[in-house]
Amino acid sequence: MPQIILETQINATAETCFDLMRDIRIHTETTGQTDERAVAGVTDGMIGLGQTVTFEGTHFGMRQRLTVKVVEFDRPRLFVDEMTEGNFKSFKHIHEFFPTEHGTLMKDTLIWTSPFGIIGRIVDGLLLKNHLNKLVSERNAKLKEIAENQ
Repeated sequence: MPQIILETQINATAETCFDLMRDIRIHTETTGQTDERAVAGVTDGMIGLGQTVTFEGTHFGMRQRLTVKVVEFDRPRLFVDEMTEGNFKSFKHIHEFFPTEHGTLMKDTLIWTSPFGIIGRIVDGLLLKNHLNKLVSERNAKLKEIAENQ
């Protein structure tokens, strides 16, 4: 299974970073490059344990939907969301928050399985890994800016 791990140092508390990361409005604001919007489940406010949200966004020129459910939740240390519906065979996003001397180290781990066997693995290597890396990196940079300006 492909995996991406990204770390972002943010000059804000773990509580602030944790709550911003699970805020649906902030999610849509920080994913402007894909024109994401929440269309079902929790569509405003903060998502919590056992709740779902369906995001619709444009990826690779196509409008797509992804529904995730929060399956682990330990504020302000960790939450995990997993795909329940979408184009992946499986998709898991682990959000971790570690207090540091200068604020919080936010760690994102994305683990997925693409459909279509070998063709999916080729697409992972050629396109998907870079796309997800860029998407989450840009989102984290915007979230960092919001957190540090509160």
